[in-house]
Amino acid sequence: MCGRTCLTLEPKELEGCCKYRKNEESKPEAPRYRNEFNCGKKYTPSFNVAPTDVTPVLVSAVHFDDSTDSADRLLVPMMWGMVPWWHKGDYGKHGLTTNNCRLEGLAISKLYGRPLAAGQRCVILCEGFYEWQTVKQMKASDRPAFYVHMPQAGKVKVEDKTTWKGDDGEQLQLLRMAGLFDVWENVHGDKLYSYTVITFETVGKFAEIHHRTPAILETDEQVSDWLDFKRVPANRAINLLQPPKVLQWFRVSNIVNNSRNKSAQCNKPIQEGSTKSPLVPKSKLMQSWLVVKKRKVEETDDKPSVKKELEHEPREKKPKPDPDNC
Repeated sequence: MCGRTCLTLEPKELEGCCKYRKNEESKPEAPRYRNEFNCGKKYTPSFNVAPTDVTPVLVSAVHFDDSTDSADRLLVPMMWGMVPWWHKGDYGKHGLTTNNCRLEGLAISKLYGRPLAAGQRCVILCEGFYEWQTVKQMKASDRPAFYVHMPQAGKVKVEDKTTWKGDDGEQLQLLRMAGLFDVWENVHGDKLYSYTVITFETVGKFAEIHHRTPAILETDEQVSDWLDFKRVPANRAINLLQPPKVLQWFRVSNIVNNSRNKSAQCNKPIQEGSTKSPLVPKSKLMQSWLVVKKRKVEETDDKPSVKKELEHEPREKKPKPDPDNC
């Protein structure tokens, strides 16, 4: 499954990383970023993207302009966690867990069948996603966290942004996941675009970490087939989704457990077996307090230790699980 992602690129940077060819003869072109109001929710680059956050996704341009070619692409900000089009009231209170959806039975799903049939397919972009090892019995707060990403060329390191544009032309390889999106409207007519990530049963080495895996699109051809719903019908597109073969991952700190921790340390590798994690204050108020405290300590030449507690994801009331969701 997929519970957190990392996407720190600005829209213009994303456009450059998502260049594509409509056919073998055409020149590479970048998808245009189309901003949306989304009921006031905005995209903010983050090392720790969680459900209900907004991130840019790739879609066929024909969803927004019937006169365009279905092979043309747009980057559109959408909220993670699909809001059903039929929901009434507050979009955050539909009561279903829709950040992921199962591939099995997708076409006959009461919730996801309609957007699938309408060709509302999207590609979720990220630098990597976080996964917790759940195949071993242990407390949720003690589960090892891993950062999963695509293989990188040459000297590019997915956790080090300074390496993403080398002198030899190498650049970051984004991780691309197949998903579906829907459009919800409030009583004022404002639209909210939202998406869900498609997952299936894990095959291969990744099964040592989790029993579900996002549907990763590893090649440009797979991305093209998934987005171009007029050329590739739904049943064929579903059959083209295959378990990923080239994923890589490494252990990261459990500071990522708390979605409020947005530190750059979230996607940095740590040694296997390490129990130490960088500690990050959860609020700007606490951060400011620590800065003032440090200044006072330095002025008095006194250095008492400051005890901080490692945060874990707060216990919240869980929404009603969707039967089609993983």
